[in-house]
Amino acid sequence: MPLGSSFWLDEAFTAFLVRHGYSHPSLADVPQAVASIYYYLPAASVAVLGFSEAAFRLPSVLAMAAALFLTGRLAARLVHPAAAWLAVFASMALSGINYQAADARPYALGTCLAAASFLFLVRWMDSARWLHAALFVLFASLLWRVHLIYWPMYLVLACYGVLRIARKETAVGWRQGGAVAALLGLLLLPVLATALRILPQAAAHSFGLLPQSNSLLNALKPGLMASCLIGAWLIHRWPFGSSSGAAGSAKPAPRQLSGSAMVLIAGWWLAQPAGLFAYSWLSGNNVFHYRYLSVALPGAVLAAVLAASRFLPAHRWRHAAGLMALGVLLTQGQWQTAWPRHDPSDWRGAARKVNQLAASPATPVLCPSPFLEARPPAWTPDYPLPGFFYAHLDPYPIRGQPIRLPFELSPEATGYITELLRQRLTSQGRFVLYGWNQNVLPWREWFAARPELAGWRPTTFDSFGDVWVVLFERAPPPGSAIR
Repeated sequence: MPLGSSFWLDEAFTAFLVRHGYSHPSLADVPQAVASIYYYLPAASVAVLGFSEAAFRLPSVLAMAAALFLTGRLAARLVHPAAAWLAVFASMALSGINYQAADARPYALGTCLAAASFLFLVRWMDSARWLHAALFVLFASLLWRVHLIYWPMYLVLACYGVLRIARKETAVGWRQGGAVAALLGLLLLPVLATALRILPQAAAHSFGLLPQSNSLLNALKPGLMASCLIGAWLIHRWPFGSSSGAAGSAKPAPRQLSGSAMVLIAGWWLAQPAGLFAYSWLSGNNVFHYRYLSVALPGAVLAAVLAASRFLPAHRWRHAAGLMALGVLLTQGQWQTAWPRHDPSDWRGAARKVNQLAASPATPVLCPSPFLEARPPAWTPDYPLPGFFYAHLDPYPIRGQPIRLPFELSPEATGYITELLRQRLTSQGRFVLYGWNQNVLPWREWFAARPELAGWRPTTFDSFGDVWVVLFERAPPPGSAIR
């Protein structure tokens, strides 16, 4: 249902890149954003289905569906043969999985490729077949090409492979393992070169305060772990239905989980959040954001399923999966909303409101850039359109004359607008301020305090989530007729 709703900001950037291509000059300001192969997928989808929000989001739906299948296969291999469906429905219990599944961004594809890398690494170690080794190298070499932030995943892949070879839990020897690792390393060298070239610019793209310990704890999804543990214990303690015809004992059969499997599950669960948390504090550049952590969510699911296996007998896994599915339906269904949106940001509705308020194509529409890179000297008053700093104007065009403002108030911007106040803004009798609320609010207050706008009144329309539209218009003279 949310697939046709408005793009949020970063999805608008996806639409901009697909329409204008990787080589658009304005994308030089965001090299980390275009260092991804993901955008070829929505481009292909749009070429087939036409330019629409649903067409842009369809690749993520398919990628996350594949990720859930792969996670289920890993649960069956690493935890218990009957654990697949519990892993699938436990994945759906995480809002991050559901959100990224409908998001026209690279994160669902990254989750899918991470799951494929882990699955075929396990199968290669199990079988020592070159086909599985080739598939592992393929998917692992693509993972870092989806997003440069996925580097912690390679630490987990390396630890698992080395541990199994060292403990002789596989027919793969050091020679074969070394050859595959060398091939993967060669394929990743261009990505490493890109990451090192972009690294000095990291501070320019960092936003938000440094993460706190409670953020790290929340990223580990303790709620899912507790739900699986408590639910499994209740099923074991108060089994529903007669177990007389069920195969197996009512008690969980003891099952030894290998140390390498524990390393894989724990590493997938912990490495991404812990790695980004540590990097943020060591570098001072905050990269600890929920969307960058989504690649670790299947690891949290496997950890929760592993915890549940402590109590679940073999014939109760289906019951546990059914209860989890029911819980997901009740808690994730957004039943309070008749037609759920993908994201609170409603740029489409806000642009429609701007077009209603713009009395003519000459009406000034002031657009603070919602992208933090839009600061002087990269930003200038004559920044060309279409351009990255105003990518949200591309999928949802506005009527009126757009006036470009930077991400935040600055001496360059206020000097420019002060001059415009004297020359253009007051001549029309109205102008519109349109953008992300945290950018619009300071400008609204700045304009309200200007002596040039004495007798003007602002009207704020904030019913578009975190997108605001503010109309400034000259108040009618006292005693004049009100239309």
